[in-house]
Parts: sequence; structure tokens; C-alpha cells
Amino acid sequence: MLHPEPVLILGAGLMGRLLAVSLARRGHAVHVLDAAADPQLAGGAARVAAAMLAPLAESAVTEPNVVAMGRYALPRWRTLCSELAAPVFFQQNGTLILWHRQDAREAIRFEALLRATVQRVPDLPAPHRVDAAGLATVEPAVAGRFAQALFLPEEGQLDNRALLQALLATLQALGVPLHWGVAATLQTARAWQRDHPGGWVLDCRGLGARADWPEAVQPAPGPLRGVRGEVVRLYAPDVTLQRPTRLLHPRYPIYIAPKPDHHFVIGATEIESDDRSAASVRSTLELLSAAYAVHPGFAEARILELNTECRPTLPDNLPAIVERAPRLLQINGLYRHGFLIAPALCDAVLEYVADGSTTLAQRLGLTFQTAANCTSLTSVTSVP
Repeated sequence: MLHPEPVLILGAGLMGRLLAVSLARRGHAVHVLDAAADPQLAGGAARVAAAMLAPLAESAVTEPNVVAMGRYALPRWRTLCSELAAPVFFQQNGTLILWHRQDAREAIRFEALLRATVQRVPDLPAPHRVDAAGLATVEPAVAGRFAQALFLPEEGQLDNRALLQALLATLQALGVPLHWGVAATLQTARAWQRDHPGGWVLDCRGLGARADWPEAVQPAPGPLRGVRGEVVRLYAPDVTLQRPTRLLHPRYPIYIAPKPDHHFVIGATEIESDDRSAASVRSTLELLSAAYAVHPGFAEARILELNTECRPTLPDNLPAIVERAPRLLQINGLYRHGFLIAPALCDAVLEYVADGSTTLAQRLGLTFQTAANCTSLTSVTSVP
């Protein structure tokens, strides 16, 4: 491509920044608009996340196509992080699944779901049963507290805050203009396209695009909705968990994601609401009590943040890319899987911008509606 087309990106969250960096490196003149006035507060749900890259663990609550996207994204994350202007904590030490004896039936159900996923997505490593002695080797921090566990090899995580900062630093190094405090709409974007013939618009606003999401589009009709999540960030110098750990429980399952310097992100609550008010006492008690049940060192932890955020979600809880008009793509519906699948969506968009192909989207089962095929979407609901 001798003269790459200009690109306007709406939204400087995870998807917006990933696409902006990738397109700028390919020679496109990229501009990014975001409604947040403060760059440190931009990113929405991406700032309030654990950033676990756990396709098999997530298979218990999602579809095989999301698992396939997550599997594709793992090696891409390693490459993407290595190319940024600042270091990003990235770890691929697997996921540990724990449960108390009274919740053994829940563990049996959960393991059956995982093994069914491995049958449908064969390149996924199978979960391993770990006994009490094995736990002392795999995760010494919980040795003696649990009789059994499941270990999911090759799963990973990264530091979401460091990643967002590194992406921002990379954009600045590439000279990409970032315009803060601009609440752009698709009408704004179409006006920009008229002034930039051949230009692309990529709408990555998440819930900010709710008014512009095409509700009548099949098979992922709107409206966009918010699914509320609540997370606690702790400093726990007495806790030495080495990998993301999930506690199975019929009422309050949780995840614990260790970050550098004994920082931990703990969460689980998922509420069908777009309420962004402060966390409830009940969910906070459940999160902290469950964390303490995993490791008593959390009793002396310091609460750094107690955050809430809403994830942009479509009715089927699956992501979709819709070309609303020629060269105007809406990328949305990442739900709770933003970090897990973002590189897959990014690469699918890059492929389409480069040559008009949706080959990767079809292979991964990602809904991708093109303007030329507005009544027959690229949608694969299962992965061979």
C-alpha cells in the first residue's frame, strides 16, 4: 500500500489504542478522539479489569468461538507487549482452580465443562488434576489449605494499567494525535470522512456508542447494555500467589490475579446493570471473605481501590464488528472478555482494512458484517 488511507478512531480504550498503534506502524495517518478529559481516566472497563488471558477457564461461561479467539490472542499478546515503548508485565504460568471440600460437586461440574471444551477446541491444553502434595509444588502459597485443584497450563495474564500506559506512550512516540474531551458521534465521524476521501472510521467507544449501535442488525442485534463488575485492588505483602487463581463457590466464585509488587486484583461480581455507583457492602464482603478463604495473608492486606465499571455487552454476550457504512467499522460487545480477545479483533480489523478480507474472522467465529453483505453476516457459532 503506497499511500495508506487516513484513519479516525473513536475511543481511546483498549481496542482504540491497539488499533491506533498497529495502524500507525503501517503508515496510516491516525487520529484518536476520546470523551474523557483526563488521559489517566480514559479506558473505561479496561482500567477496571484483571486482564486474565484464560481461554479454557472462561469456557465455562462463554462460547467456543470466544475460546478460539482467546487461544489465538495469547501468543499475540506476548509479541504486542514486547514491541511497546514501555515494559508491560506479562505472565503465562497457567491458571489454578481451587475449591473447598463442600463444593466438590461444583468442581466436578466445572471440570466436565472444561474437558468438553478441549474436545471442541483440540489445540487447548487439557486441565490437570492436582492433589494436596502436587499443590505444594505448583502453588506453595496454598499448600495445606486445599486437598485438590485443577491446573490449566499455558494460560496467562498481564498488567492492564501498565499496558494502557505503554500503548499511550507508544502512540505519543509514533506522533499520533490524541484529542481528549471530545464526545464524538458517528455523525461527527461521517463529516470527517467527507473531508478525508477514502478515510476509515473505527468506532471503539464501547458503551459510548450505545445510541449509534444498529439495533436491527442480525445476528447480534442491539441494544448494547452494560454489565456491571466490581473489583478490589489490594496490596498484600504476605501473599505469594504466583498465578491467577479462581475459587469455585456456588454463591460467590472469585478470581485473584497477582500483579507485580504484591498487588492483587480480586473480582467476580457480575450484575445486569449499567449502574456505575460505588460498590455494594455485600459484594465487597463476599470478595474479601473469599480471598481470605484462599489465603489468610489477605487479612492484613491494604485496600488500594474499590472500583466498579460496566462492560459493553450485546444480547448474545459475544463480540461483533459491523461495517455501518463503507469504511466505517463499529467494534463492540467485548463483554468480560476484553483483554482475552482484543488481539483477535484487532487483527481481524487490520486484515479487512488492508485487503477487504474477513478470513481471520471466519476462522475464529467472529461476527463480522461488511457493508457489501449487510443482510448476510459472517457469523460462525462453533469452531471446528
